[in-house]
Amino acid sequence: MPNLRITFLGTGTSQGVPVIACGCSVCLSDDRRDKRLRTSILIQYEDLNIVVDTGPDFRYQMLRANVQQLDAVLVTHSHKDHIAGMDDVRAFNYQQQQSIPIYGTQETHAALKREFYYAFGEIKYPGVPRLELRQISKGEPFRIGNLSVMPIEVLHYKMPVIGFRMGDFAYITDAKTISSESKSLLKGVQILVVNALQEEPHISHLTRDEAIDFSQEIGATTTYFTHISHRFGKHDEIQKRLPEGILLAYDGLILDI
Repeated sequence: MPNLRITFLGTGTSQGVPVIACGCSVCLSDDRRDKRLRTSILIQYEDLNIVVDTGPDFRYQMLRANVQQLDAVLVTHSHKDHIAGMDDVRAFNYQQQQSIPIYGTQETHAALKREFYYAFGEIKYPGVPRLELRQISKGEPFRIGNLSVMPIEVLHYKMPVIGFRMGDFAYITDAKTISSESKSLLKGVQILVVNALQEEPHISHLTRDEAIDFSQEIGATTTYFTHISHRFGKHDEIQKRLPEGILLAYDGLILDI
């Protein structure tokens, strides 16, 4: 398979980093790697640009990464930090003069129809986003152009969330529990991206140690942590506490796979 290019558009939690009105050392850090927008990636394959999740920072992420074309959006789940920026897809509708395919589960699509009701009504105000909903299901691969994508379900507390595998690369965010069935779909993954919120226990996110254990169980050659809280610590401090082959992602990081 031709190379994938992965750009981390955001690597922070639902609040981002720095957190509003927080005076902790992480939020006050001068290290650009400690400035984290809400979690999202850009996938470039052949002539395709695909974004995973359109959080509240979507508009700025597109501007910062100079994205001139959008071919599809993959949605992991319907929490606001993953869909709140969906309205700004309309800029690409205008430039490309076409609807943008939005891949998600039936439950996610239902949430989009509630949150962005004005985009789906019979009478549409001029300029609303044009979203072409394409339903996906866990364990059933689909294609975007020549790219094969495998949806993999994880649980965010009790909420199903979809991760995505493309060849040797897999992207999983907002996971706390991963079934043996889902782990089997990750067999052979070389580059794994997974959420690691913080060191302390959390009800709906993997901690550092849980994410390390998961990575080692999967056997990925290299793992990148994302969806990182300011409670985790500064970038350099966290990296020093991670095993070989496990790295901390940061906004703007590019992987060629």
